[in-house]
Amino acid sequence: MSRDNEREEPPARTPDGGEQLALIRETVRKAKPPKARPRTWRGAALAGELPVARVLVDKGPVHLDKLWDYAVPAEMDEQARPGVRVRVRFGAGTGNVRDGRREGGGLLDGYIVERIAESDYRGPLAAIAQVLSPEPVLTPALLGLCRAVADRYAGSLADVLQLAIPPRNAKAEAGSSPAPAPPPPRPEPGTWTRYPAGPGFLDALARGDAPRAVWTALPGPHWPRELATAIAATLSAGRGALAVLPDGRSAARVDAALTELLGSGRHTLLVAGAGPEERYRRWLGVSRGSVRAVVGTRAAMFAPVRDLGLVAIWDDGDSSHSDTNAPQPHARDVLLLRAVHERAGFLAGDLSRTVEAAQLLENGWALPLEADREQIRAAAPVIRTVSDSEQARDPHARAARLPTVAWQTLREATLRGPVLVQVPRRGYAPRLACDRCREPARCAHCAGPLEAVDADTLRCGWCGRAEERWHCAACGGNRLRAQIVGARRTAEELGRAFPSVPVRTSGRDHVLDTVPDRPALVVSTPGAEPVAERGYAAALLLDGWALLGRPDLRAGEDALRRWLEAASLVRPQGEGGTVVIMAEPTLRPVQALVRWDPAGHASRELADRAQLGFPPVSRMASVAGPPEAVADLLDTAELPEGAEILGPVQVPAAGVPGTPGRGRPEPGETWERVLLRVRPGNGAALAAALKNAQAARLIRREGAPVRVRIDPLDLG
Repeated sequence: MSRDNEREEPPARTPDGGEQLALIRETVRKAKPPKARPRTWRGAALAGELPVARVLVDKGPVHLDKLWDYAVPAEMDEQARPGVRVRVRFGAGTGNVRDGRREGGGLLDGYIVERIAESDYRGPLAAIAQVLSPEPVLTPALLGLCRAVADRYAGSLADVLQLAIPPRNAKAEAGSSPAPAPPPPRPEPGTWTRYPAGPGFLDALARGDAPRAVWTALPGPHWPRELATAIAATLSAGRGALAVLPDGRSAARVDAALTELLGSGRHTLLVAGAGPEERYRRWLGVSRGSVRAVVGTRAAMFAPVRDLGLVAIWDDGDSSHSDTNAPQPHARDVLLLRAVHERAGFLAGDLSRTVEAAQLLENGWALPLEADREQIRAAAPVIRTVSDSEQARDPHARAARLPTVAWQTLREATLRGPVLVQVPRRGYAPRLACDRCREPARCAHCAGPLEAVDADTLRCGWCGRAEERWHCAACGGNRLRAQIVGARRTAEELGRAFPSVPVRTSGRDHVLDTVPDRPALVVSTPGAEPVAERGYAAALLLDGWALLGRPDLRAGEDALRRWLEAASLVRPQGEGGTVVIMAEPTLRPVQALVRWDPAGHASRELADRAQLGFPPVSRMASVAGPPEAVADLLDTAELPEGAEILGPVQVPAAGVPGTPGRGRPEPGETWERVLLRVRPGNGAALAAALKNAQAARLIRREGAPVRVRIDPLDLG
């Protein structure tokens, strides 16, 4: 190096050089060391006692849905306990064996289910590669529940465990959980006294019994506090409680009510918005027994609450309770399984009532928990209807799409407080109905919904048969009409009609939680209605046909549920509360709203479905996929005796959830759907037959995969 270059070098101890050295040291200190690959444990000694671990590998295909035996090295003997997460090598084959140990294969995560003395497999075993965590997250109770759910829904145990156990977070796992609080004092019944059987239900929970009830809640703001009181009564007996709600907003209301009733630290809130680390920390608190009560959304249905004394679900008709990931279990069914297996009480609460809840009452499994008519009349608002014929004769409705009675109600109510305007979302597909009496048009063979292929051809949406000479079974009419699509009324239109009143919106893009008690028009889509501080002065339910006309077996039930949810936010009739609904008043769901009689509506719906062989009286499964794959699965499956095959019918790609190529048709690809219907008592056999057929096809590695769903919500 030349002298010139030497002179150009900075001194060794300049401020800039010191900063560089400090930066280098900090970078080295923060750099993560390279991850070492787990050992193969070649030649390592095995555990002295119970040297074999039965491992559930976290791999979803149903043909791999079984336990696999692995050797336990002596160094892992203490940590490799049942319930912990491990990493194992999978798929090595029998040809790669060294020193008596199978090696090779890919690394997969899994759970140790049990330790045994000797394996039934006589070949060489691979060793557990690594114990990921000493935390026993898979308890025997949780394993049994997940196995029952997998069997019911024709899914794999690994898929269910992915729904039941959140991903590991080392930072959350390293923390400790406090000791559980002593049981709280028994709460006062409060507004439960409005229900004749309410105090008795709380007494049974406080004694540690397991009462089972279907609760039809009164309208108004009291149901979160009432649900919190039932949870507190269970805790007072020293048992645990679990409540599952359809969304974070309703869960937050129950969380606030429970905190007000018992204080903090006695329960936890399990919702997705908490974030992965915090949610796992809360889940660990439940698993370790630190917290005995859980309030949460759908994923909380698997929460490992110890000594479970009560499982509760609110608004079980909401589609959010059905998981979108395989095998798509419904929270209501999971909680029913838990109530039976863990001998816990059960409470299905709602402002409305589903046919599934009505069936629980019909067969005597649960008892009704409802108020008498006098209490209902005192708590409910006045319901007024506007029929199609009235709208047609009303000049205001023709000019502004707002009938006179609705306009007058809004004008008067906005002087006294906020007014709710429920507008059905866009995108509801039309369904055919009788032009005279509006009864849904159904297939003469299977009673499925009819669809218009073109101007002259009708086809069943279930079995695919053509209907050439349709006539209405209710009135004998032979003319059809397509139900209207959702209203496109906007907040700007209402703003022009009421220029002096502020307009607020609540919907998919922005959901309001609450609105103040001052005059305003609150335009909301179903399910996004905010809570008014003192209740709404009135509500306007626009375009009832948009909800009633959906091509879905549950359209009437769901429409009534949406209307009741909105109407329950309105002040009672004694305070001037009024609801105006734009729908035909002779229809059953509208009549049930006017009388505020969701129980009667559910009972009649259940009787109709029993007569037609619809769920939940029968059990059904949906099989969708490429035509040749669907046909192959049906040929492979040993269906139970008397199983009825409806279809196939073509399904558009837009109607199948998921990602193209992964459980959903590729663009331009044609899929078919077949419905399988069996008599009551054969549901388990149907699920087992479809699961075995799926496994057989995967083992043969023949044909494209098919999508199987048990008891689908969207039957059409």
